[in-house]
Amino acid sequence: MFWDKTALLLTIIGGLNWGLVGAFDFNLVQFIFAFAPIVASIVYILVGIAACYTAYAYLMR
Repeated sequence: MFWDKTALLLTIIGGLNWGLVGAFDFNLVQFIFAFAPIVASIVYILVGIAACYTAYAYLMR
C-alpha cells in the first residue's frame, strides 16, 4: 500500500513536470534542484521507476 501511493505520487509529479515543460518550457525539477544536478537525475530515475511500477500494478489487478 505504501509503495502504491508513493509510486502514484511520483508519477503525478513527473506528469505535472512534463506538462509544465510542454506548455511553458519550464522544468520544475531542474528549477528546484538546480544546486545539485545529481539530485535532479535521481528524481528522474525514481519517477521512471514509479511509472513502471504503477503501470505494472495497474495491469496486474
